[in-house]
Amino acid sequence: MNEIGPIEGVRREPTQKRSRERVERILSCASTLIEKSGSDAMRMSDVAEMAGISIGSLYQYFPDKGAIIRTLAERYNVLGQQCISEGLQDVQGKQGLRLAFGELIDVYYAMFLAEPVMRDIWSGTQADKALRDISLADSRINGAVLAAARARVDPKADRDELEASSFLIMQLGEATMRLAISVEREEGDALVEHFKHMVLREMMEG
Repeated sequence: MNEIGPIEGVRREPTQKRSRERVERILSCASTLIEKSGSDAMRMSDVAEMAGISIGSLYQYFPDKGAIIRTLAERYNVLGQQCISEGLQDVQGKQGLRLAFGELIDVYYAMFLAEPVMRDIWSGTQADKALRDISLADSRINGAVLAAARARVDPKADRDELEASSFLIMQLGEATMRLAISVEREEGDALVEHFKHMVLREMMEG
């Protein structure tokens, strides 16, 4: 009896590790395929072949292509949320907020430009309700972080107003990024700068 427990524990742990590694391999292969040809052209059979697994095994982890894309989208969102949270956590004063948030806009835009998979996923957000819901939840989370930073800078400000406007700022920011990557680079850069100036002016005057 004393030997059974350890043996069972050893068997479960490698299985869980292999499962995690397989999921990571699937997502990595999907990202490669999306970067190469776009998410519309990606097929589950291609993902399975590149990952070196059967199509049946792939479906055990992801029931359809949309599940893969949503998982990738959520991962990019987590990275963005961490970036925003870290960028705003030590903000002091309106000028500090202005500088920090302006830098975050530049960083976020750079992320979109640098990640073909991120660009592909979010360019199709409006056509996919599940992705729209993910996008909306992401804007609410980031908006709450921004609202908290603005409240620290101006404790007397109306918190409901801060939360509403911060949510809107984040949602408009994402829409701006999608627009910016849909046009020529020069025009996209200019659009992001216009958004930055508009939002910073709004926050400084609020």
